Formats: sequence, structure tokens, C-alpha cells
Amino acid sequence: MSAASRSGAPGQDSAVGGEFAFTDADFKQIAAILYADSGIHLPDTKATLVYSRLAKRLRAIGLRSFKEYCALVSGAEGIGERQAMLTALTTNVTRFFREPHHFEHLKAQVLPPLIEKARRGGRIRFWSAGCSTGQEPYSMALTLLSAFPTAADHDVKILASDIDTNVLAEAEAGEYGQDVIGAIPADMRGRWLETVKGSDGLRWRIGAQARALVAFRELNLIGNWPMRGRFDVIFCRNVAIYFDDPTQERLWDRFANVLTEQGRLYVGHSERVQSALCVPDGLTTYRRAGGAASV
Repeated sequence: MSAASRSGAPGQDSAVGGEFAFTDADFKQIAAILYADSGIHLPDTKATLVYSRLAKRLRAIGLRSFKEYCALVSGAEGIGERQAMLTALTTNVTRFFREPHHFEHLKAQVLPPLIEKARRGGRIRFWSAGCSTGQEPYSMALTLLSAFPTAADHDVKILASDIDTNVLAEAEAGEYGQDVIGAIPADMRGRWLETVKGSDGLRWRIGAQARALVAFRELNLIGNWPMRGRFDVIFCRNVAIYFDDPTQERLWDRFANVLTEQGRLYVGHSERVQSALCVPDGLTTYRRAGGAASV
């Protein structure tokens, strides 16, 4: 997912000195809006980067102070800029096969019974929650195809969601530079990717079979989830670390409630699931506990 990363500390009246007036009150209002919209928690220590990222927005739209900016994004006429603010205040750090032990566990421990279920006509669903520019769901698709080459011919789908529409557009395009695809094993690149010419040179495009497995959707993890049915596998890694504890606990419970009985939840290496509805199943992998409530 998209997640905020900030540094700096506000003072008594002026949060950060610079080109634009930026008070503690401005910072608190921006932090409150971001929290309400996305669940991302900005402590006071994050003021400097908030200033540096949003100062670019003030210049772009011709405002003179953060007070004016706060008034804009707080009003009905500022809905578009509010989305731009969210994009500016989120960080998208991702790569192919990040935390490779998760994909090894997925292939060795989780996929075999799911593949058999799919071959018998069963429904299999995966979810990359906070998919950023697409490397995670495509890594899931490539792992699946390496074990089940005909997956796209069965009732198997990967939902890839993010709150940021800009990164979703990049993800759906499915094109990456040579420096980005280096983590994809050569045999997978040769079979499931194709090369294309881009304005910046040779690029790699995710092939049709992998793309057919993935559906990209805008979704706010703290908002309504319109999906029907449960998921066999959920990846939500290095996303919840940007939420406060109450928001994290609600999120873990919601994930547990949309897992199948044998479903798995994969989280980031620095995250721990604090929920009575989930039990550990390996390193940063969890299963739905018995008796988890229905959605």
C-alpha cells in the first residue's frame, strides 16, 4: 500500500520555517484529514516532510500559505486536491518478490491444495491489499503460474487494491524498466514477460497470462469493502505500520473475517498481527483462528 514516511518536528507556533507559513495548527489539520481519509497516522515528528511534499502542491496551484491550502482541502471544491494531497503524503516502496520467504511459503505450503481445488472447479481468490505499482500482485501471479501454468483457465483471480489511483494506473500498465525486473527469476521473465520499446529504452511488460489473473481496483482499507466472498490468500505487507494501534487491530480483524477457513494472511517483517481472530502460521504468516466471525 501506499504509506506515509515523514521526519522533522513542529515548534510552538511555526511547524516548519520556509517559503510558506506553516503552523502547528496547519499540520494538525492536515494530519487529521489524512487520518480520516486513509487511516494513516502522522505524529508531530513528521512535520518537515509534510511541509516539503505539500509545498510543491502550493506552488503548483498558486496558494500563498498552508492556511489557504487547509481551507481548500477542507471544502467541497477541494476534493480533487485532497486526493493529490493523499498521493503526495504517501510513499510507495515495493519491488518484485520482496520478502522472498513469503513466496516460497506460498508456493510450497499454500498453493498445492488450492491448485487441486481449482482443478476440480473450485473458486480461488487472492488479495494484494496495498498493491502500489503492481510488483506484489504480479509476483503472486508469477508464483502461481510457475506452479499452475493453466491458472488463468480456471476460477482463479488476484484482487490488487490501493487507495492511490496514480499508482494503480502504473500497475495496470504493467511495464517496468530493466532495473526493476531484476528480482524476477530469469525463467519467469522468459516465459511470462515480454520486452517492449519505451521512450526510455527497453522495457518489460507483464505477459497476458499473468495480467489475466490480476484485477486492479481503488479501495480504501479503512472504508467499505465491496467484495463478496472470502479470500484464500491475503498479502498486506508494510501497510499497517502507518496506522495507529486501534486502526491496526480493526484491520486485522477485518482481514480474518474475509479469510477462508484455511486462508493465510501475509504481513511485513516488522508487523505483528494483534487479533484474537488470527493465529501465527510461520514467520509473518497467519491463519484464521477457529470461530472467527462472519462478515
